[in-house]
Amino acid sequence: MALLIVEDEPNIRELVRSHLESEGYECVSVADGRDALDLVNRQPFDVILLDLMLPGTDGLSLCRAIRNEGRNREAPILMLTARREEGDKLAGFDHGADDYLTKPFSMKELSARVGALTRRIRRTTLDRLAAARPIAMKGVRLDPARRSVRVRGVDVPMTPHEFRLLYRLAFNPGEVFTRERLLAEIWQGEAFVTGRSIDTLVRRIRLKIEPDPAAPRYILTVWGDGYKFADD
Repeated sequence: MALLIVEDEPNIRELVRSHLESEGYECVSVADGRDALDLVNRQPFDVILLDLMLPGTDGLSLCRAIRNEGRNREAPILMLTARREEGDKLAGFDHGADDYLTKPFSMKELSARVGALTRRIRRTTLDRLAAARPIAMKGVRLDPARRSVRVRGVDVPMTPHEFRLLYRLAFNPGEVFTRERLLAEIWQGEAFVTGRSIDTLVRRIRLKIEPDPAAPRYILTVWGDGYKFADD
């Protein structure tokens, strides 16, 4: 999972970044609120760790800006601050923060808070998938509510990861998905997975749905980029 750390104190910023990276998160760290605002407008993050007191744009203003518009408006925000007053915490929640961690904090507590937020993301994603509409493409029918797959009229068993990847591709026929994007969307922060995990998953799916897995008709390789579901 991709985390954005916005913290102007270099020692704290580096400690948080190195600790979370050691737990398998992909971290981007910045010290200035304006730099953070530019980043959140350009790329998605799964969780944002946001210091309350920042140069450029303060944490509350940045939190409100993230919530108002852009691709990170639903990303969980963990506010980091030295302020302990209840009013400061309530202000953070009023501006859209999801959780609050008061300095000084232990790395164990930080991990627990970030872990709770990422688990919430996984539950939300699964709930959304279960509520998504069935689709049918080229003789392949997928029903998220039942997590069922029928290929040319035959039921095909799928693991949760296999189903999520196949549904993501089939729902967007012709759109190219990089391995990195699929990793973030399918594994959602689970540790010890790489781009090769996507290749292995695609190979397993092809064995289940393709008439000839060596010459795929459904999941196509886009050399140098990733994969797509055939749209012609």
